[in-house]
Amino acid sequence: MFKYILNRLTERSTWLGLLALATACGATIEQALADQIIAAGMAAAGLIGIVTKDRKKEQENHDNG
Repeated sequence: MFKYILNRLTERSTWLGLLALATACGATIEQALADQIIAAGMAAAGLIGIVTKDRKKEQENHDNG
């Protein structure tokens, strides 16, 4: 189970999903703070997109079957 979690933590989609959940929590607090959380979440998602590699087509085809 621990290895499964560690493997998921190396995937971009996991980090983007966690970030989306954390950003969504900003909707239940003060508007000014929510705006800051949303902006920070969007910036972090952009940074994750910049610094992580995309999968190669060959690897995706192999993974899908």
